[in-house]
Amino acid sequence: MRPVSIRQWSPWGLLLCLLCCSCLGDLSPSTAPEKRPGSQGLRFRLAGFPRKPFEGRVEIQRAGEWGTICDDDFTLQAAHVLCRELGFTEATGWTHSAKYGPGTGRIWLDNLSCSGTEQSVTECASRGWGNSDCTHDEDAGVICKDQRLPGFSDSNVIEVEQHLQVEEVRLRPAVGRGRRPLPMTEGLVEVRLPDGWFQVCDKGWSAHNSHVVCGMLGFPSEKRVNTAFYRLLAQRQQHSFGLHGVACVGTEAHLSLCSLEFYRANDTTRCPGGAPAVVSCVPGPLYAASSGQKKQQQSKPQGETRVRLKGGAHPGEGRVEVLKASTWGTVCDRKWDLQAASVVCRELGFGSAREALSGARMGQGMGAIHLSEVRCSGQEPSLWKCPHKNITAEDCSHSRDAGVRCNLPYTGVETKIRLSGGRSRHEGRVEVQIGEPGSLRWGLICGDDWGTLEAMVVCRQLGLGYANHGLQETWYWDSGNTTEVVMSGVRCTGSELSLDQCAHHGTHVACKRTGTRFTAGVICSETASDLLLHSALVQETAYIEDRPLHMLYCAAEENCLARSARSAPWPYGHRRLLRFSSQIHNLGRADFRPKAGRHSWVWHECHGHYHSMDIFTHYDILTPNGTKVAEGHKASFCLEDTECQEDVAKRYECANFGEQGITVGCWDLYRHDIDCQWIDITDVRPGNYILQVVINPNFEVAESDFTNNAMKCNCKYDGHRIWVHNCHIGDAFSEEANRRFERYPGQTSNQIV
Repeated sequence: MRPVSIRQWSPWGLLLCLLCCSCLGDLSPSTAPEKRPGSQGLRFRLAGFPRKPFEGRVEIQRAGEWGTICDDDFTLQAAHVLCRELGFTEATGWTHSAKYGPGTGRIWLDNLSCSGTEQSVTECASRGWGNSDCTHDEDAGVICKDQRLPGFSDSNVIEVEQHLQVEEVRLRPAVGRGRRPLPMTEGLVEVRLPDGWFQVCDKGWSAHNSHVVCGMLGFPSEKRVNTAFYRLLAQRQQHSFGLHGVACVGTEAHLSLCSLEFYRANDTTRCPGGAPAVVSCVPGPLYAASSGQKKQQQSKPQGETRVRLKGGAHPGEGRVEVLKASTWGTVCDRKWDLQAASVVCRELGFGSAREALSGARMGQGMGAIHLSEVRCSGQEPSLWKCPHKNITAEDCSHSRDAGVRCNLPYTGVETKIRLSGGRSRHEGRVEVQIGEPGSLRWGLICGDDWGTLEAMVVCRQLGLGYANHGLQETWYWDSGNTTEVVMSGVRCTGSELSLDQCAHHGTHVACKRTGTRFTAGVICSETASDLLLHSALVQETAYIEDRPLHMLYCAAEENCLARSARSAPWPYGHRRLLRFSSQIHNLGRADFRPKAGRHSWVWHECHGHYHSMDIFTHYDILTPNGTKVAEGHKASFCLEDTECQEDVAKRYECANFGEQGITVGCWDLYRHDIDCQWIDITDVRPGNYILQVVINPNFEVAESDFTNNAMKCNCKYDGHRIWVHNCHIGDAFSEEANRRFERYPGQTSNQIV
């Protein structure tokens, strides 16, 4: 029988057919998800803890057996494909190193490579089903966008886990409901379950359990608690238990990773003969709650730390750097996981790690990469105690620098300050809360001497990242009902956790310019630039030139010569110049841009360029005791991208009044043979000195880290030649190495003629 085309149906016949189909029922309902041919026989689910419904460890069921995916070569494109398999529209991220805990069973896929457009994971390249050399410590996870694909049914796609999980942990004081100092370090352990907050039965409670709870709450360690007192107190109180049988090893980053037993809804007798579990935590040095704790910690002899964090927008996060042979270097993210990250966090006085970051998420470092394939159990007191591999430059690159985000104790400092009048929550006039409980009020801060360092502290206290600008005038922002100026003379170093740790005038307010229009304001940002000078290039290119005065008229106009040049016999004679090249890299996560807009740049006819900053660098010659004997300053002749990394395009150039700046991943090169790229040492006597170069010395443009803006070199000058050596960034050496550098033997009789 020949098939009939629908075009051959008469209108009445077609209508009759449609009515019949309607009566018989829809043979292919549109509500059922269309099953892709490539995914037949496969099921997908998200698993692991702690997680939200749209994230987790990816597990695939094949031939009736559930298994995982190895994180080798895993990319965001693969995550897109898997999220669509799971019924979500797309992926927003992915995780490695079993962030949601190791799975069990087979590892179905390894070296998974997808373009992101595949309809099924079976269309992606891999080593083949079940062919893997990974362990479950390398299980991959995905973070999907919380938006479902039309037609998918959750019960058919995502395997719903039937058991409960602990979502959050807190400490509740057993006595006293009034104001208590923060952070809270001791109290009853309470866990948040889907039905609310519940207490934990202390039967079988161990120090390992306390260690995990304290880590989640932002504390590095725990201490013994007077359980007899709390048990006596518990007899007089009513309790609501939801959890018992907690068994932690002590290395878990979250309580949900421990073995847990929950009470059932119909359990009438809960925790018989027991009491609520109590934990007492020891705060790190930054969060010591009382002066007694601070004194106790300071009295303990502490060696110099060999681990630090750089480039983070918030306390307790950043790129991990370690000290080796008196020099700081980074850690390669190969095998980097939560256990290693937690060791770093606790070593620095924070809690366990919330996240182990890979792929230079906190910006790329510069210089040495000291460690790779760090494998910690989680019990080590220092990252250096973990098994690891030493590394060479060929083994890893700074694009794979490891980072961490640590759990921090809740201090409540963000409630004591606020921004008002801005266009978004990241900007506004700064208001602080003063007074005693019952008579609290909000007030403004005098804008005198307010700058980037003070703004950095405000943005950090509010959890808004870095400071883009510290503003001394805020007349364009509405002050609302707050008009009283309650604080003045604020001076911060930039490292404080809250504004009340900065110096200020106290209760006495002295403001040169009165009125709400001259009060302090800030503009915050989650990203910032970070400039770093290539110190080795300075050492390689330094030399002396005797330059005739008739060739220095432009330099004199730019104020690039010593004061004695004014009385020189122009145009005869010469000036002795210490020349060197400077290559300035932007290693941050935002472009470095001049603070002033193009409309205010100053044209300099002599050199034929615009100055976008008044001072960009300071060049100084210092005696070993720090006395300045010669100096040079450099306006930003032109901030531009001279060269960039392979995968970065240039954005800034000075030609034709172009935009000025330094792109992330690029550098600006000032060659030794251009005007003002020198220090005039005509008046310096022979001797041993320190050459110092400081970038962005007035903090005119915000950066994520100002501690690496200074470079120092030893230099020996015999009156004819100069030797420059041991050049290093100010924070590149250990404290002991810096002390040895400053004790470099010099002539105490060095003088200016």
